[in-house]
Amino acid sequence: MAAVDGREGAGAPRDGRRLGTTARALFATGDLTVNTALSALSIVYTTYFLTQIAGLRPALAGLVPFVGRIVDAVTDPLMGRISDHTKLAGGRRRPYFLIGAVPFGGAFALLWIDPGLESQWALFAYYAAIYCVLSVASTVVSVPYLALIPEMAIDYDDRTSLNTFRSIGAICGVFCAIALRPVAGAFGGGAQGFAVAGLVYGIGMAVPWFVIQRITFERPEFGARASETPLLESFRIALRRRSFVQLMGLYLTGRVAMDLVGAMLILYFTYWLGRGAEFELAMSVFLLTTILVLPAWLRLSLHRDKAAVFRMGCLIWMVVQGALVFAMPDTSDVLLYGAVCAAGIGYGVVDLMPWAMLGEVIDEDELETGERREGLYNGLFMFLRKLAGALVVLVVLGGLDLLGFTKGESQNEVVRVAILLLSTLGPASLLALSIWLASEYPITRATHARILRQLSSRTASPS
Repeated sequence: MAAVDGREGAGAPRDGRRLGTTARALFATGDLTVNTALSALSIVYTTYFLTQIAGLRPALAGLVPFVGRIVDAVTDPLMGRISDHTKLAGGRRRPYFLIGAVPFGGAFALLWIDPGLESQWALFAYYAAIYCVLSVASTVVSVPYLALIPEMAIDYDDRTSLNTFRSIGAICGVFCAIALRPVAGAFGGGAQGFAVAGLVYGIGMAVPWFVIQRITFERPEFGARASETPLLESFRIALRRRSFVQLMGLYLTGRVAMDLVGAMLILYFTYWLGRGAEFELAMSVFLLTTILVLPAWLRLSLHRDKAAVFRMGCLIWMVVQGALVFAMPDTSDVLLYGAVCAAGIGYGVVDLMPWAMLGEVIDEDELETGERREGLYNGLFMFLRKLAGALVVLVVLGGLDLLGFTKGESQNEVVRVAILLLSTLGPASLLALSIWLASEYPITRATHARILRQLSSRTASPS
């Protein structure tokens, strides 16, 4: 394949189809909506809304997203398989954006309603049921959405570029999530304020999918190579692939670190630093830094292997996250917010690079099997992302419940120390493991260039 911009391993699609800059920005709104939902559920919903507004016990609150992840264990990979085999006039992936948009936004809105039930188990049943509906609707739009990325962006660097746009959208989704509590306050606060805020957010999360359906495209030749291997055998093939298992490992440890910080940071600022009112400001500084440095990470990745860039980001974030264990209520703003900025430099890469690397695994799989399974691989990856977040919240809130965490403004010293360690040294340890797992990742820039050449030769061959 012809080189693009002189970069080794970059291949241009024969039909020249690529998303332009505006289209990439619009495409990124898909991850903005999904990450608004996921981040709101981990940062605000489970640890704050369910325990402080709805009055659900922490252990039951942590169980709500876990029930949703049980549903995801079936629906995420299955949705990937379904989209791989869909044969509609609108394509394999894009019709599902129209199918899932309204249920996705509607279910999100219903999660923030207080049904006024007295029984703890009745409350749990309501929120768990709506959570499951949201999980299914999210799967219907997000798995085909992610499966489009390696199809629209074929070469090594173009995938990193498109995923950088997607990651910026995802980070903007976190901004939206942390703004949900102030928005609820603007609508009067309490249960009523959250109900109105949930409705506003739900509408805003449904609309972008109609735009995304219009601006995206699919390659007919990819659909012609859809997998004919039975579903269970496809799972076995994927889980026996060394590159995929290693990628899952480094992504899982990095993702758990991200979700642990997301779940604990509001508690860290409130109960350890005693500066709960600064949580939204700190998160805004953190995420704004992440967005500003992502273009620099993208430029850096044009000359290096993606796994190497991933290790750099993990190392920076790991050092800073571990150092936050020494922060105290009287720590100066300069030191505290300086550390927050430094953590943001590495944070974005931990989510960006594994998704950019997944396309190469799919190409490797096609080279060996002759089949395209973007939906299956992205479904497994999406399930992994959701499962990691749910397990973190379940274990953390269950542990804090056992240690005596209660609704209110003060906690005992054991709970406070647990919050400190889970917010700092816990994520740092997981990031160290991610660095180790990424150290021997097998698909390099040169490896992928060879894969593309072999795939191109196979396509050109009369056989």
